Amino acid sequence: MKRFVLTGAPGSGKTAIIRQLEIEGFGVVEEAATDLIALAQAQGIAEPWMNPSFIDSVADLQTRRQLRAVCQEDEIQFHDRSAICTAALATYLGHPVSVMLSRELERISAEAIYEKKIFFVRNLGFVAPTAARRISFEETLRFEIIHEETYRKFGFDLIFIEPGGLAERVNAIKRSVQAPK
Repeated sequence: MKRFVLTGAPGSGKTAIIRQLEIEGFGVVEEAATDLIALAQAQGIAEPWMNPSFIDSVADLQTRRQLRAVCQEDEIQFHDRSAICTAALATYLGHPVSVMLSRELERISAEAIYEKKIFFVRNLGFVAPTAARRISFEETLRFEIIHEETYRKFGFDLIFIEPGGLAERVNAIKRSVQAPK
């Protein structure tokens, strides 16, 4: 099984790309942070990401989703973010990288969980705020740089998916994963 990560700044279009890949028959593994934010906000916590324990919650849910996905029989899986994104989030928020997250980063490296080439979805030139996404476009650009630096630090090769129409972006990804080595 080949596991590819899609990453990028908030609002870059990753979710739309993941949905289209799923519709086209690829296995997908959902992002953890957005679901945890929605749950916390439903419980009355307006900005759960401000608590340093949020990082561990994201890492834990990502790990469980990744491990559950191992049982699937997909030849190719696309993961909407990974623990490396969580490390980038910790850096962005000024939270420490916890022992739990450090262990997960070591595990995914030692076990080569993900393909070394990851798809870095570039920003669209704007960001639409949502209840879970309360970030300015300027902050999105800073977050994008942190993501890029973090993935490079962990030895991943970035394949940039430039702004464009959904079909164009999805086709660029499919060409890359289906191309002979």
